[in-house]
Amino acid sequence: MSEIEIAKKIILSGGLVVYPTDTLYALGCNALNEKAILRVYEVKKRPLSKPLPIAVASLEMMKRYAYVDERAEKLAKKFLPGALTLVLKKKETLPKVLTSGLDKVAIRIPAHKLALKLIESLDLPLVTTSANISGKAPPASVEEVKIKADYIINGGKLEGTPSTIADLTSAKPRILRRGKIDERRILELL
Repeated sequence: MSEIEIAKKIILSGGLVVYPTDTLYALGCNALNEKAILRVYEVKKRPLSKPLPIAVASLEMMKRYAYVDERAEKLAKKFLPGALTLVLKKKETLPKVLTSGLDKVAIRIPAHKLALKLIESLDLPLVTTSANISGKAPPASVEEVKIKADYIINGGKLEGTPSTIADLTSAKPRILRRGKIDERRILELL
């Protein structure tokens, strides 16, 4: 059984998997499974009031879980897969616990072949939060992962720079976190 097949089986049974992305190691689970999502909050010691981001494998998949307007589509086509997280209005298919009851979701397409392969094989969105205790440094290697997960996919040493987060839920786009992609490049396109 390959690492992807093992991880897929664990995720489908409600388990938690640490997996590599193009930025950092992420803690993931089926983003549609409320029990698994609650375990992510518990393991990370993250307050339920802080929403969790999700990863998808394509723009088409993104459109299943979020409302993708012209601006979001433009940014997605330019920067995704890549280190950009878009905050968009969510569709009702996503559990409230994932988004802390908000009507929006942070969503990205990681530029990492293992992460994409895993998401594609599941055909489900994955929670993609840094694999650390909330407030601690995010891990760039498996040796730095200190949280309890059911399985870890070792993708070697990762870059360690988080994704840039752009909120497109209002008329004026806002950069919520500076990251790997320069905010000027994002705002120029809009």
